[in-house]
Amino acid sequence: MEDMRKLVGRNFARLRAERGLTQEAVAERANRSQQYISGLESGKRDPTVQTLFQIAQALGVSHMELVKPDHQDH
Repeated sequence: MEDMRKLVGRNFARLRAERGLTQEAVAERANRSQQYISGLESGKRDPTVQTLFQIAQALGVSHMELVKPDHQDH
């Protein structure tokens, strides 16, 4: 099974870019550090369910969008 951290990171990066948001803007909205957001996007962080909800809210999407399979080849 795919590493969920990498999947969340890819989905987060895509959603953030689609909305024209910087990592800093999302960090501020989600009450997280830019370093945390960077680690999340690079697949190095293992976010809690609460953090997924906060990040999704900061992006204006459902938390399900962050864990949705993207069918990228491994």
